[in-house]
Amino acid sequence: MAYKLNSIKQIKDDKTTVFSNIIADTVQLTHTGFGGFTSGYSSGGKNPGHVNTIDKFPFATDANATDVGDLSQTRAEAAGQSSKTHAYTAGGSHSPGYLNTIDKFPFAADANATDVGNLTWARIGVGQTSDASGYTSGGQTLPGYVDSNVIDKFPFSSDGNATDVGNLTVARFRTAGQSSSNHGYTSGGVADGDDIDTIDKFTFSSNANATDVGNLTQARRSAAGQSSEVSGYSSGGIAIPAGVPVANTIDKFPFSSDANATDVGDLSLNRHSASGQSFTPASGYTSGGYTGSIVNNRIDKFPFSTDANATDVGDLTQARQHSAGQQV
Repeated sequence: MAYKLNSIKQIKDDKTTVFSNIIADTVQLTHTGFGGFTSGYSSGGKNPGHVNTIDKFPFATDANATDVGDLSQTRAEAAGQSSKTHAYTAGGSHSPGYLNTIDKFPFAADANATDVGNLTWARIGVGQTSDASGYTSGGQTLPGYVDSNVIDKFPFSSDGNATDVGNLTVARFRTAGQSSSNHGYTSGGVADGDDIDTIDKFTFSSNANATDVGNLTQARRSAAGQSSEVSGYSSGGIAIPAGVPVANTIDKFPFSSDANATDVGDLSLNRHSASGQSFTPASGYTSGGYTGSIVNNRIDKFPFSTDANATDVGDLTQARQHSAGQQV
């Protein structure tokens, strides 16, 4: 795999190669919209009550997760975002209502999260994308359980509130989120009680509305989202009331062109309401979720380089659904 560095390459007389600012560039490559290089995180969730647990598992080896801290409050159905240095958990439900809180916890040390800002609306089931800022898209708000089309954006460079920067093509919640180097994607979800297969795309370079650029292989809600450098993935999910059973489908759609998704593999377990993590060079992860009968703690991994089924590679510290996924 080749990477383009921003630094200037200098060739010495002895033909050795020197790269200036190599460390800074490597950090930048770690977060250019897609995933991380070292660890995946799963924060919050419920089983059966809301939890505040922050779990962390390694990408380098197949292993179980460890409990490394707590969110500022228990919550489920929140969105997860990742900067170069911190993970964010935004919105979600907390008995007895919905939250607009944006939590932040560090990657450099295992520590608890702190409340650093608010979304424009308290809501659940929002899509999640990351670039130089964190984005939440769609969701469901109170009062009245109203579906939202709002795309919120909050800064990574400083602690602050989110601003409304655009709209999805369809108001919906319980979506999956994917990130390329230039765009955020919101796929699937439920709108006015019906599950949809719509893939929306919005730009990171300017504040603008999303456009409909394709469809999943089946309409479904509560899937997990993953991102490679070239493709977006949607794994698992469920369609209600259409009668589609809990899915194990792994869908893939390209970032280079606007196109429909294709079915490229299966999870090791049919489930919905899991969290998604992305190991940029190699793999997508789907952790936790609900099988239709039990809440599980399984961490699945599937390859980006080939279209293939996922394998069970570890466990979260506790079985839970509706958690947020992050990576570094």
